[in-house]
Amino acid sequence: MKLSAELAAFEVRIGHHFANPELLTRAVTHASMSSPTRGDNQRLEFLGDRVLGLVMAEALFNYDETATEGQMAPRFNALVRKETCADVAREIGLGDVLRLGRSEMVSGGRRKNALLGDATEAVIAAVYQDGGFDAAKAVILHIWGDRIGKVDEDARDPKTALQEWAQARKLSTPRYVETARTGPDHAPIFTIAARLDTGAQAFATAGSKRQAEQAAAKALLAELESTK
Repeated sequence: MKLSAELAAFEVRIGHHFANPELLTRAVTHASMSSPTRGDNQRLEFLGDRVLGLVMAEALFNYDETATEGQMAPRFNALVRKETCADVAREIGLGDVLRLGRSEMVSGGRRKNALLGDATEAVIAAVYQDGGFDAAKAVILHIWGDRIGKVDEDARDPKTALQEWAQARKLSTPRYVETARTGPDHAPIFTIAARLDTGAQAFATAGSKRQAEQAAAKALLAELESTK
């Protein structure tokens, strides 16, 4: 089986040449494109999630030899969560090579966090089956880039941190208000304001309310800490 030019270029981006190209093809095939004669990436996603977890646990364990379990756990969660996998997918152009059914194509599947995150895990599993653990580890560390070194910033949940900031100053729980919604129904964009009783507020825009709330909380925290 010969890969398309697009998938061959994708191989270069992730740094792994497949001895069994069918594995990569299956990894980028969504369930909406499956058929009795053509598999999809759901089983690979299951395996890839576990491979990713092991690689990241080992990487964190070796990166900071003084870190406690309590410190490593939130870092681990930040590195393997679906949003991070989706961000990695966007950086390596995985959405561009996904094989989607018409329903997913129409609903903006190439931009969906859940779909992109699942596909990233499937690609990891495909590399693992094709070349073993060392090959999968090399690809994961390559495409995750410097995230391990910066994980403390990502691991700090902004909404929780903002709430703790407010409580320490005897303020009410921060409020999150949707101030705008744009884009088509299948791919809405939300603008959220994070607000405190003091009148301080910050805005953020994202493809989901959760992401926008987290980003708004992070922006407000940064503003508050800069005015200490």
